[in-house]
Amino acid sequence: MSTVDWKNYDPVLIPNIKDLHKIDVYRKNGGYEAWKAVLTDKKKWADPKSVVDEVKSANIRGRGGAGFNAGLKWSFMPPADGGPRYLACNGDESEPGTFKDRKIFEYNPHVFIEGALIAAYAMEITSIYVYIRGEYKSYIDMMEKAIQDAYDAGLIGEDIFGSGYSVNFYVHSGAGAYICGEETSMLESLEGKRGYPRVKPPFPAQKGLWGRPTTINNIETLSHVTSVINKGADWFKSVGAENHPGPLLYGISGHVNRPGVYELPSGMPILDLINDVAQGMRNGKKLKAVIPGGSSTPVVRADQLDGVTMDSDSLREVGTMLGTAGMVVMDEDTDMVDMLWRITHFYHHESCGQCTPCREGTGWLEKVMLRIKNGEGEIKDLDLLLDITTQMEGRTICALADAAAWPVRHTITRFRDEFEARCKKSVHAVA
Repeated sequence: MSTVDWKNYDPVLIPNIKDLHKIDVYRKNGGYEAWKAVLTDKKKWADPKSVVDEVKSANIRGRGGAGFNAGLKWSFMPPADGGPRYLACNGDESEPGTFKDRKIFEYNPHVFIEGALIAAYAMEITSIYVYIRGEYKSYIDMMEKAIQDAYDAGLIGEDIFGSGYSVNFYVHSGAGAYICGEETSMLESLEGKRGYPRVKPPFPAQKGLWGRPTTINNIETLSHVTSVINKGADWFKSVGAENHPGPLLYGISGHVNRPGVYELPSGMPILDLINDVAQGMRNGKKLKAVIPGGSSTPVVRADQLDGVTMDSDSLREVGTMLGTAGMVVMDEDTDMVDMLWRITHFYHHESCGQCTPCREGTGWLEKVMLRIKNGEGEIKDLDLLLDITTQMEGRTICALADAAAWPVRHTITRFRDEFEARCKKSVHAVA
């Protein structure tokens, strides 16, 4: 568990500094010094590879849900050949329960911009795209202004700090499709095409945007790069859980007294997040269940949560995942049948339809769940749902089918008594 006393932890992504979104305030508080250092301090940062090695050592595990080491991902980029190379920043957070990146867009956009610039230099990239979901119109406006301010300050553009390195930064608005949060769908969308996932291999590092080498990182992931350069990989690894280190943005929603986005060390006990950070259950109700990392991660019963911490290893032991650390907290009055039907409706609506198991499977999941929700289902429908999830998982190009199947399987398994109580009794003819 954490080596940091979380009650005395000082946030680095969203610190309590007034007007930090303004570039002059950000720079007065040390902003863009990391960016300047990697370009000009050749004793410490001899070349782009030295930056990749530091970030790889920090083990920033992707905050978008996959949890892959960001520096290791950077190292997959092939050697520069003089042609264009891209960094695609994934700000298309659309999964129910996930709302952390918008906190960075609003309160500290420059920490992300700085981290993305450092990443681009480390991979010898020439253009950066930040893809933001279309519903985030106000946050898109904020990012466009912040990037323009950085251009005006000479932090983006040609020959930055006289280093000879040049890079451009673009904001791209999504159009409301959840599937575009999948990395190759996002690339298709950036190219102006329908957001269909691509078959891999080839992977984006070999053939990404317009057929050129591309790395895709989450907004929070890139924001952590700035602290790693400023404070070092050892500092980052000293914060939070050993195998999933660093600060983490916890998005807490649901039946708690103080929902919100909180920056704390990884590996926080879930019950501390609910009872102390979010100030307990609303109206004094009892805790019933938690979805720990966005709607696709399996729900956990309250009686499973004692001693469980928000890191990959601990959550795996209770059959779930960290995901985006978007926690949905549910009290004793929550109707699990209604909750699951809403989730199946979402994934059916958001399936792109490219793969048959997902296109048909998500539709069947919603249809059968609606029948149960309306009191017209039978006990055998529960086993039908579990069978459908088996036919979906691992059989499609992207992970949307898995994301739709997991909540169905685990919610039914862990709250089967509630589902059975909602079903009507089967009537069989007697000869």
